[in-house]
Amino acid sequence: MSIVQEFKDLAIKGNVIDMAVGVIIGVAFGKIVSSLVADVLMPPIGVLLGGVDFSNLAVTLKEAVGTSPAVVIAYGKFIQTLIDFTIIAAVIFMVVRLINSLKKKEAAAPAVPAAPSKEQVLLTEIRDLLKK
Repeated sequence: MSIVQEFKDLAIKGNVIDMAVGVIIGVAFGKIVSSLVADVLMPPIGVLLGGVDFSNLAVTLKEAVGTSPAVVIAYGKFIQTLIDFTIIAAVIFMVVRLINSLKKKEAAAPAVPAAPSKEQVLLTEIRDLLKK
């Protein structure tokens, strides 16, 4: 089997396509959560903490000299990223929990008995006629 054929077989499988759709939706969801944290949640938290803007929190290790930029540790952006992660993890946990509860309900539902076959119906009618 050639490499091209193996790649084609892998790419056409449903799981790969489902995963690609999940990644695309995940990236878009990540952008939404990042905006929520940076633009909605962090400003009020900054005001509560005395007007701190988390995106500007940093420790300068070396000042900028000439054309070389300053060396800084931007821990404010790291704090925002941690909050992003926490929100995304909580939402994904809730979605997985919802899916698992739906699966449990589906599994707990009693199976509907199959309708009797034509032979069984015919035998039942014969039995009932013989009883008469």
